[in-house]
Amino acid sequence: MNVIDRRLNPTGKSLPNRQRLLRRLKAQVREAVARSISGRKIADISADTEVQVPVDGIGEPFFRKGAGGDRDIVLPGNKKYVKGDRIAKPTKGDGDGGGQASDSGEGEDAFTFTLSRDEFLDVFFEDLELPDMVKRQLKQSTASVPARAGFSVSGSPQSVDVTRTMRRGMARRLAMRRPTVKDLDELKKRLAEAEAAGDSDSVAKLTEELTQLRRRVGAIPWIDPVDVRYRRFEQRPQPIAQAVMFCLMDVSGSMNEHMKDLAKRFFMLLYLFLQRRYEAVEVVFIRHTHEAREVDEETFFGSPETGGTLVSSALSMAADVTAARFPVDSWNIYFAQASDGDNMSTDRHRVAETMTNALLPACQYFAYLEVGDPHSDSWDGSESASELWRTYQKLTGPGVPLAMRRATTAAEIFEVFRDLFARDAVG
Repeated sequence: MNVIDRRLNPTGKSLPNRQRLLRRLKAQVREAVARSISGRKIADISADTEVQVPVDGIGEPFFRKGAGGDRDIVLPGNKKYVKGDRIAKPTKGDGDGGGQASDSGEGEDAFTFTLSRDEFLDVFFEDLELPDMVKRQLKQSTASVPARAGFSVSGSPQSVDVTRTMRRGMARRLAMRRPTVKDLDELKKRLAEAEAAGDSDSVAKLTEELTQLRRRVGAIPWIDPVDVRYRRFEQRPQPIAQAVMFCLMDVSGSMNEHMKDLAKRFFMLLYLFLQRRYEAVEVVFIRHTHEAREVDEETFFGSPETGGTLVSSALSMAADVTAARFPVDSWNIYFAQASDGDNMSTDRHRVAETMTNALLPACQYFAYLEVGDPHSDSWDGSESASELWRTYQKLTGPGVPLAMRRATTAAEIFEVFRDLFARDAVG
């Protein structure tokens, strides 16, 4: 016997069957999402996604009546075998599509279904978070969330507490001695017996008594408005940790279109991640060439501005903005920087000084992404490394909230992002 819940889903409720399927196939769905993102664009992340999972993972649970012990059975509808026959092992090619070509045999393709945008993002961002998030100081304008606050005698129909209402109705009926169905049936039975015996006095008395009981039943309703109780909710403030994310992007002349595209993909993914997972995170966008500017989101992602390279200009502006608007004792501060690593050698000391004295002591986490051309020579931190990479590498060490990664193709952006913002990314 197979038991499948095919009840219609009430409005505003979750989809229980679909959620159970996703929970059962969680590992396969996670792998399928990881495979699918390698060829996706940032713009495509808002679209629904088809994923494939092995067909043997979608079997419905079922109950089977057991008789105990081992049994040999032949399923109904079989025309080939009888009880006692030994079934030979299928030849190669009669399985699920593997092996050489065959003119016989059958199988099933992988099970394909569509993940919605929210389901895809839930799976993709499942194990990501801003590292070392703490509540340094609670916001003055906290968020309000509904919380249970007992019961009331008025409210909307959808907030009726049926259990408490029925309990109060039963207590009222018992207190007012409302006749029960059993009382009426017993009196009707006695009246029928009196009528059968021809006892006119008893018939008249019982008829009057039955009339009184029915009148009493009508006068005492099953549920009275005084019985109805509604679940009461009140808005309670919920403390939220303040956090700010600084997005620093190099748009100098050394950044070609491919590198800028990688940087924009990284920051778009970061921005989407922050919007998805955190309600109280402010984002500060800073673009820099030989000078830095704080810009809005549209300018950050779309402006064609270019020029020379001076990384310290962006770091100094971030330090100034932090000191002016985001006190360290009140805010969780994060930095994400994308650059090709080019910088003037004369700027090395100022970069190191700003990072060491201003940014790293103030922040919870500093993520640096270095972008490059896919055909550039590979390097491992030796002399072929970029100027900025070598500068930052000297700052790394135990307890330093600095993480560095490199990407040369769009397909790498997703994995680099997950690597930078995975739980316990630093330490």
